Amino acid sequence: MAGLNNIIVDKLKANNLTISFMESCTGGLLANQITNCDGSSEIFKGSLVTYSNEFKEKFGVEKDTIDKYSVYSAEVAKEMATNASAFANSDIGVGVTGRIANENIDEVFASVYLKKENINIDYVFHPKAPNRILKKEKVSDYIFEAILENLKKFYNI
Repeated sequence: MAGLNNIIVDKLKANNLTISFMESCTGGLLANQITNCDGSSEIFKGSLVTYSNEFKEKFGVEKDTIDKYSVYSAEVAKEMATNASAFANSDIGVGVTGRIANENIDEVFASVYLKKENINIDYVFHPKAPNRILKKEKVSDYIFEAILENLKKFYNI
């Protein structure tokens, strides 16, 4: 869905809201797509690509959470989103982790943290596409749709 990144940037700017990301399996694609938009510097606080467990832990994901639920879990995505918001002091934090493989073992966990409400909204995606790059793009579309859904639901925008 082309243009979701621009819509999000415009809505966040119009409502003086900020966003940050902690990405694993998307490898920084969400941050890249947001920074492709004019004016993104007004709303984008920062992003971390925490591909390894070591760096997830370094930026606040509890080792116990990874050990108990697996690095590919809603619980880890939730901690990633909450920590992204705290680390960057942003209104919205997004965390994403999961498997995007060529063997159809595709399960991606995402969480959108809304600081004002102090809640996480969690998602599970199973992207279907012929290759890893297209699967990552599908995941970014799903996550941008989720962000827009939550902006409408919780911020009436």
